[in-house]
Amino acid sequence: MNRFLQIFKVPDLRKKVLMVLFLLLIFRLLAAIPTPGIDAAALQQFLGSNQLFGFLNLFSGGGLSNLSIMMLGVGPYITATIIMQLLTIVFPNLKKIYYEEGAAGQAKFNRISRYLTVPLAMLQGYGFLNLLMSEKVLAPLAPLQMLTNVIVITAGSVLLTWIGELISEYKIGNGVSLIIFAGIVSRLPETVANAFANYNPSTLPTYLAFLILSVVVIAGVVFVSEGERKVPVSYAKQVRGNKLYGGVSTYLPLRVNQAGVIPIIFAISLLLFPQFISQAITIISPAIAQSMSAWVTGFFNDIPIYSLVYFILVVLFTYFYTAITFDPHEISKNLQKSGGFVPGVRPGESTAALITHIMHRITLFGAIFLGIVAVLPNVTQLITGIQALTVGGTALLIVVAVALEVMKQLESQLTVREYENII
Repeated sequence: MNRFLQIFKVPDLRKKVLMVLFLLLIFRLLAAIPTPGIDAAALQQFLGSNQLFGFLNLFSGGGLSNLSIMMLGVGPYITATIIMQLLTIVFPNLKKIYYEEGAAGQAKFNRISRYLTVPLAMLQGYGFLNLLMSEKVLAPLAPLQMLTNVIVITAGSVLLTWIGELISEYKIGNGVSLIIFAGIVSRLPETVANAFANYNPSTLPTYLAFLILSVVVIAGVVFVSEGERKVPVSYAKQVRGNKLYGGVSTYLPLRVNQAGVIPIIFAISLLLFPQFISQAITIISPAIAQSMSAWVTGFFNDIPIYSLVYFILVVLFTYFYTAITFDPHEISKNLQKSGGFVPGVRPGESTAALITHIMHRITLFGAIFLGIVAVLPNVTQLITGIQALTVGGTALLIVVAVALEVMKQLESQLTVREYENII
């Protein structure tokens, strides 16, 4: 508690925290401005029955739940970033920019992602509006109205991405993550109210078990998010001029959950892809589209089968994304260049093989844990039969990860200022 109060005793840090809170407040105000012509009851029913839009509502920070001008949130930017990371496999020059050019290369990489955000936001906005009109959630729009709405929605997404970057500049957590975090937390009172609305004395044991399970799951997420395997690294002594450098021992931290929540995004997108296909086929053959849509609906309603497939996909995509973003050969090469080596292992290919072997082992544990957390909402709903009681999922992972990151950055800034005062 004393450490928390110290944040507001340091003028510079207090100003940063208040500015970040102010920017998040602006986001919440903009997310409350709805698009005209919405049937609110039909929209809530549609979001409740469509898992894709419920998932995208999470990444829009709740903006999709009332079809606000921020309805896309930072979703297009996240999609653009994922596409760019996948393209590093296809284009070696892009991979070189991201991995070898340091901060300047990553800034260039992010700039390209921002450019890609605009067309993606326009496509997603147009697709969402068309779908909502077909579901009678939104009143039919004339071509000029459609164009105006798409421009407004795209501008809202770009503005929110810019707000996220402003937040990141204050070095109190990642801006995009904090925007999603704020959206999830803002829905907490509604979730608690729904849980109390379904309460009756006969369900008291269920609610107590739910609270205990919630604490266990949150503790598990923190434990795994912070978990890492430390690979010992030593640096050879080097003589430069009249001075001796090196000769120190440190370690290479390998995180258990290297992929974060990206595998869940990939998995849910692949699972819900048939829904988009069925909607596209409607133009060609309504009968085939109707039968395909019925099959997809039946699949999602079969919670055990859906959860099993979802779990397997999350595990597979965890390995896939870790392989994309984590290159043992590049790490081994950088260690060798800086005179570092793993004791008892030859530099070069042998070191890369060791790191790969360790990553495969710890990624297995991280992938299984991520899969369990992803399907926990379905499992708790299946066991309790109460839709308001759902533990786990992407929201919990994001909230815990963002909270830990903010705490670490605030702690580091406080520590730096303490050293400055001593000096």
